[in-house]
Amino acid sequence: MHTNRALAERFANLAARASIIQEIRRFFIAKGYLEVETPFRIPAPAPETHIDAAPAGEWFLHTSPEICMKRMVAAGYRQIFQVCRCWRDGERGSRHLPEFTMLEWYQADANYLHLMDECEALIQTVASATGRGNSLVFMGNIIDLSGPWERISVREAFRRYTDYSAEEALERDMFDELMVDAIEPQLGLGKPAFIHDYPACRGALARLRTDDPTVAERFELYIGGIELANAFSELTDAREQHVRFAQEAACRASIGKPAYPLPGKFLEELPHMPPTAGIALGVDRLVMVLLDAARIDEIVAFSPEEL
Repeated sequence: MHTNRALAERFANLAARASIIQEIRRFFIAKGYLEVETPFRIPAPAPETHIDAAPAGEWFLHTSPEICMKRMVAAGYRQIFQVCRCWRDGERGSRHLPEFTMLEWYQADANYLHLMDECEALIQTVASATGRGNSLVFMGNIIDLSGPWERISVREAFRRYTDYSAEEALERDMFDELMVDAIEPQLGLGKPAFIHDYPACRGALARLRTDDPTVAERFELYIGGIELANAFSELTDAREQHVRFAQEAACRASIGKPAYPLPGKFLEELPHMPPTAGIALGVDRLVMVLLDAARIDEIVAFSPEEL
């Protein structure tokens, strides 16, 4: 018999990971959130062009717990959170795993601006409670966690870091490429950054701003150039959500990806959801940042290749 040396050497990282997750739970419980569990295997994921769900028989392993958690909010649950496993086919890299851990939380009668404050408080609290204080080093960058964190609109980010406006990038079909190559590596290098107000066509499940319907109330959080979270003021118009799902399904079909059935019960119950803010945060990536790990493999017990 031989010892799995690589696994043994991860003990300190896995112990730190456990402490981080415990502090996440303490943060939400102290704020009155209810921890919930929803099924991993579901009949219909939310259709997204660039996210592929893993089949599980005639159903799918969820790519996020959002569908079920939003149904809970629609049923009257006002503050809920969940730490769970999620699956996305074909995702593997230094910051990606096909099976990963997600933190997701929802609050009724709140919006994406509230979530920015709560997200900032969560990470500051977890960093402090696990001995990292108000600053950390990630990939050679010293990152100041003290508030307020940077808030930059998508339009401003395109003006600052590219030669195109966001509108021009969309027209030229360069939006995603410029976001990944030019903008994301610049975000959150000295202080965490919220990039917000995405173009309406990139709104996903977010509602549009009433004072500027060309943009959606959506943000992403970046620390050290790495995306940690994606958040919305939730869309509660079932008719508009149905249209967006149909558009995403058409996009998937246009590039040869399989179609998913529509989540019918979610659409039926969506009109009962009050104004709500929801956010998904990658736990593995948060651990990477807090531990200054270069690869996601360093902070999980097993990578797929080790199984």
